[in-house]
Amino acid sequence: MALGAPSELYVTMDQTTPDPVVRAWRESAPFWEKHRETVRTMFHPITTALLDAARIAAGQSVLDVAAGPGEPSLTIAERVGRAGRVLSTDVTAGMLAAGLREARRRGLENIAFCACSGTALPLRSHCRDAVVCRLGVMFFPDPLAGLTEMLRVLRPGARLALAVWPPRETSPFMSIPNEVVARHCGAAPPEDPDAPSALRFAEPGKLARLLARAGARGVTEETVDFRIAAPIPLEEFWPMRSELSEMLRGKLAQMPPALVARIAADATEAARPYFATGRMDFPAQIRIVSGEKA
Repeated sequence: MALGAPSELYVTMDQTTPDPVVRAWRESAPFWEKHRETVRTMFHPITTALLDAARIAAGQSVLDVAAGPGEPSLTIAERVGRAGRVLSTDVTAGMLAAGLREARRRGLENIAFCACSGTALPLRSHCRDAVVCRLGVMFFPDPLAGLTEMLRVLRPGARLALAVWPPRETSPFMSIPNEVVARHCGAAPPEDPDAPSALRFAEPGKLARLLARAGARGVTEETVDFRIAAPIPLEEFWPMRSELSEMLRGKLAQMPPALVARIAADATEAARPYFATGRMDFPAQIRIVSGEKA
């Protein structure tokens, strides 16, 4: 695939697939676009750590897998500059359409968008200087196949960097919704640790071992402390947090309005200590796993 100006969205996979993960992200696309600027600010430290791990620099040709509504693709486009190129991919065309609109708004001409599976990238082998995946590989139907495919498109010696969540307890932003919902509705049954979910690679070393198995060399894992911070007031926390989560939206939609209101009030109260300055500021951690193409 040739990279062009951000005037077109390429679609290489069936957007009516019944896959539940794809369907969930398709339904989430409007909410992620709605809260785009807040999410960009919240996850900017993750983006910076990821780009540094991939050693992304001016003039490079970079692939961003599972980019959602355009990040970190848009930040990468700014870092690589006019001499560089970025291909932003995701399984959901609706997510990428949001990124395309933002790229046009910013006047970025070094980025293209393609709706495709991370396990079937429409690229020739050995054609990218770096590949990144921010908070996406945990949702792949076959993570090993996805890692192998991402390594395939890298040039020899180039780097692949991935960001995944550590255990939920490391971040109140992640844990508060679960604790409040469990308080009112009972604890959810244990999740299959290998099923697609946000915490699929929370276990230390799990993703690093898989990346080495896919053929990467020099695999490293780093846990980075950061702040999930953004200039939003306390009263906007729960509406934003619940809209961004397909799981929360689904659960709340099945509850009576009075219970939904009680959960919202309790979640807001639990989050209050993290708005002491009038804006959101949660402690958090992220795990960065990276390696080189042999």
